[in-house]
Amino acid sequence: MEHFRTIENIFRGPEPHMVGDGFRVSQYLPAGLSDMKRLSPMFLLDYHEPHYYEPSANARGVGAHPHRGFETVTIAYEGKVEHHDNKGNHGIIGPGDVQWMTAASGILHKEYHEKEFSKNGGTLHMIQLWVNLPKDKKMSEPKYQTLLKEDMGKIKLDDNQGEISIIAGEVKGVQGPASTFTKMNIYNVNLINGGNVTLNEPSNFNTGMLVLKGEVKLNKDTVVKEKDFILFDNISGEILVESVAKENLFVVLSGEPIDEPIASYGPFVMNTTDEIYQAYEDFENNKFGTQDF
Repeated sequence: MEHFRTIENIFRGPEPHMVGDGFRVSQYLPAGLSDMKRLSPMFLLDYHEPHYYEPSANARGVGAHPHRGFETVTIAYEGKVEHHDNKGNHGIIGPGDVQWMTAASGILHKEYHEKEFSKNGGTLHMIQLWVNLPKDKKMSEPKYQTLLKEDMGKIKLDDNQGEISIIAGEVKGVQGPASTFTKMNIYNVNLINGGNVTLNEPSNFNTGMLVLKGEVKLNKDTVVKEKDFILFDNISGEILVESVAKENLFVVLSGEPIDEPIASYGPFVMNTTDEIYQAYEDFENNKFGTQDF
């Protein structure tokens, strides 16, 4: 007898807004959650649905800004995004690639359209996820990972029904390349040719998925479409995903919760308000490093 993992909520993000002059995003998380910790360790999700940018001589984006206490995970689906930070890291990602930056004790970075993409114009489609760090890792050394499409863990579905591309964690015995501080599974699923897939996430993992393209049926009775975010109950059970549209793409975000207080303000995510004040003080006193990069 089938036992499905039930759905707690289905929601969409608010109307998109601009971040800098290069990212038109809708903030799905924490807006759609009952509280900020509901999808812990993931606590913020900006969705940049497909949007065409006219050619520009100047690369659009966001200038140097600080972060502390968490990680930014940028997943590209269309277009190219470039990253620089003041620890000497630099990366360019295109479709299927990921930038994974661990801000930890403090970092400044810039995010913008890659030069040629900006010059030629084109469609950008991406998400940025903020992943919390446990208290004992918040002040660790910053680091950066460029995770390329060809490095992802891959599972080819039977009968040419599609593919699972694993960024972090493990799916059906296949590992993703990302180094993480807590247990999590982050992966893209592309279903084609009427394909279906059964997913199994640990019952104690907070689990959600965002439909990026197409239309799928969940657990034999619930149809969800592009831009729908599905939050699952924390119970054991399979998640059956069946194609409705010809081609479907969705991202699964699942992780073991960090059961610690969250104090969040602006670009800093710590455990207490005092630590937020300290982060601002450290930034103003140039303890995050040079702003000239």
